[in-house]
Amino acid sequence: MLSFEVMPPRSADVEPRFWNTVHRLLEADPDFLSVTYGAAGKDKSTARHVVRTLVRDTPIQPIAHLTCVGADRTEIARVISSYLDAGVRTFLALRGDPPANDPGWRPAPDGVASATELITLIRAIETERIARDPGAALRSAFKPLTIAVAAFPAGNPAAGTSPLQEIERLLVKQAAGASFAITQLFFESETYISFVERARSYGVTIPIMAGILPPTSATRLERMSQLTSVGVPDSILHDLTSAGSEEEAYTRGIAHGQRLVREVLDAGSPGVHVYTFNQSRPALDILASFSELAPSS
Repeated sequence: MLSFEVMPPRSADVEPRFWNTVHRLLEADPDFLSVTYGAAGKDKSTARHVVRTLVRDTPIQPIAHLTCVGADRTEIARVISSYLDAGVRTFLALRGDPPANDPGWRPAPDGVASATELITLIRAIETERIARDPGAALRSAFKPLTIAVAAFPAGNPAAGTSPLQEIERLLVKQAAGASFAITQLFFESETYISFVERARSYGVTIPIMAGILPPTSATRLERMSQLTSVGVPDSILHDLTSAGSEEEAYTRGIAHGQRLVREVLDAGSPGVHVYTFNQSRPALDILASFSELAPSS
């Protein structure tokens, strides 16, 4: 299985470039294309437009991101219903990042506090729709609702959790109705492999898809490390920064990415989810030699 993550364009002038990237990614025949919601839901309006366009105008099944931040329960329920009305059948349920100016953010009493509560709300809305609408019941039978969740194989620094605590959280999400998990980015295959092995031993049965960021730019890696607190191995940073040119650094990064993809696939990952940052070339280049990621006929 193959999927890509894209970020909705933040202004009209970059929208043509965004859609050009999407169409290039679609040429790889991914199973899903996930659309981020933005920190604190700040891109939610544009994200909804992108998701609806993908449902209407492309053969791809989009994954609509949903977060608990920036809206009360009524508003979140309204967004879920509007997505279902548009034909969306896959969601990524996330707690979401707090607003940048409010790191101590807590949900309002009438809000949704966690990804688990969000899963429960999505499932409840789908159940209500099926109960009152035979058409919705048929649609659910033909295209079952699936809900993805995040997994943090090295623990979640933002939440102060260890890998074991993240496994425990994943078990709760699974019990609430999660269909599969997508990992936070990582740069060493053992991080993913050991997490999955341990998760299975604790009773996690849902598929856990490896989330991969093509490591082609040291500047971007350092910025991502600051944003996510995910450490980047010194060996990768040195390999990129010691290159004689940007193109050489890019080539070295692609090799690191391809090695990581090969190792997680060989270890049993059901596929890879590529964080593209709206750049098609690195995403497609690290996947070029992996025929097993092509859709089965």
